[in-house]
Amino acid sequence: MTSKFTIKGIIPFILIYAALIASAVALHIFLHSGGYKWILRYLGIAGTILILISFVYSLRKRKVINFGKAKLLLQIHEALAWTGSLLILLHAGFEFDAVIPRMAVIAMLIVVASGLTGKYLLKQARESINEKRTALKEKNLTDDEIEKELFTLSLIADKMQMWRSVHIPLTVIFAAFALLHIITILLFWRW
Repeated sequence: MTSKFTIKGIIPFILIYAALIASAVALHIFLHSGGYKWILRYLGIAGTILILISFVYSLRKRKVINFGKAKLLLQIHEALAWTGSLLILLHAGFEFDAVIPRMAVIAMLIVVASGLTGKYLLKQARESINEKRTALKEKNLTDDEIEKELFTLSLIADKMQMWRSVHIPLTVIFAAFALLHIITILLFWRW
């Protein structure tokens, strides 16, 4: 079980997170050395827009909107949030000379880690249910009996609920710092 946890959980988590940081560092170096430093200012705007668009999944989950398939919207949410976070990291530029932007970036990185944790928990829940369903079918149980047995696995859904009770407030904290950063830029930027 430990090796399965490591291979299917920890290693992908580390690789996805490391890819975010490594991509930001590499692209930052490339843009600086190529004379494209001016682009970094606008990447924060693009990253913020991508992250905002990724919230369509959250709207679908809460039945605020009813279009789109939840699974596809989740995949889009993950891709847009990762890409938006990459653009914001590029925008931040690893030079944290102000408190609010620094706190926003730290909060964003924590939210990304939290999102990856949720991705793992969801995958684990699906795998557990599928393994149990396969085992019950091998016992020649009826579909009703299988569903009754699988209902007991709803405890896994509780793990997801506990995760959401952490992920959502973290996201709100990140959004508050990001909004505060945007407001201060609009108020104090020399146009």
